[in-house]
Amino acid sequence: MEKKPLIVITGPTATGKTDFSLKLAREIGGEIISADSMQVYKGLDIGTDKVSEEVRREIPHYLIDVVEPSEKFSVADFVRFSDEAIREIWSKGKYPIVVGGTGFYIKALLYGLPETPPASEEVRGELSKLPTETLYRELLSVDSEYAKKIGERDRKRIIRALEVYRLTGKPLSSFKVWSEKPRYPFLGYFLYRNRPELYRRIEDRVDSQIKRGLLKEAKELLKFGEDTTAFQALGYKEMVDYLKGIKSLDEAVRNLKRRTKEFAKRQFIWFRKEPGFKWINLSEVPEEEVLELIKKDLKSYKKG
Repeated sequence: MEKKPLIVITGPTATGKTDFSLKLAREIGGEIISADSMQVYKGLDIGTDKVSEEVRREIPHYLIDVVEPSEKFSVADFVRFSDEAIREIWSKGKYPIVVGGTGFYIKALLYGLPETPPASEEVRGELSKLPTETLYRELLSVDSEYAKKIGERDRKRIIRALEVYRLTGKPLSSFKVWSEKPRYPFLGYFLYRNRPELYRRIEDRVDSQIKRGLLKEAKELLKFGEDTTAFQALGYKEMVDYLKGIKSLDEAVRNLKRRTKEFAKRQFIWFRKEPGFKWINLSEVPEEEVLELIKKDLKSYKKG
């Protein structure tokens, strides 16, 4: 079984990673592993912009619709499922193409799981009772570096960081969490666009999600409870504010657009520190040139 290199396509939300990855898969004979922490949940179709069933029949996709919204899904689960998918794709003689913007998941797949203590249901249960704002203030006081990195709305990672601190007395950022050597050979590409264009694409995407039924999806997700991990996906909390009468629809949409732009900024920040990725501005470089660049890189990899 030939172990072809992983091709990792990442970048900020709304850049166009999905459409590009489909073109790449068709060009080189690849299958796609989703590196989106929320596409694993069934029913979150519009809010996470999953590819259609028709596309998935043409090009196999992995790590989509893996668990119910009520179930837990961790980075360890992601790595385990992805390892299985990679072996299956290799067995077909095809290229595994990892596509998505969840930097923590991509990092764990490439460099292994963090060397931090296992989860404690007791500690996590205590933390889960507190509002996100309170938790974030506590995290700022004990691990400001990590707090600023993940932002004030990432409840799942805020809780995990505080859990580690309470279990060890050490901030999460103090752990040597990554191996220096990648677990897989890979070619990495960070695709992005000029900020005005990216923000326009974000706004257009949110408008499209509303038209396609994001409100209905949010209403369905509410049945599982607002404390589920799935509810951390962008779009659902904002729509629930409208469904509960807390915000008008216009306010909820504005909040979603703003928070999506904030999320895109955090994705830029995360990958600036990541080695092994070529940054490509799709506002200036045509996709056809990027496809040729990747094919050239694959040829060079084979020769090397």
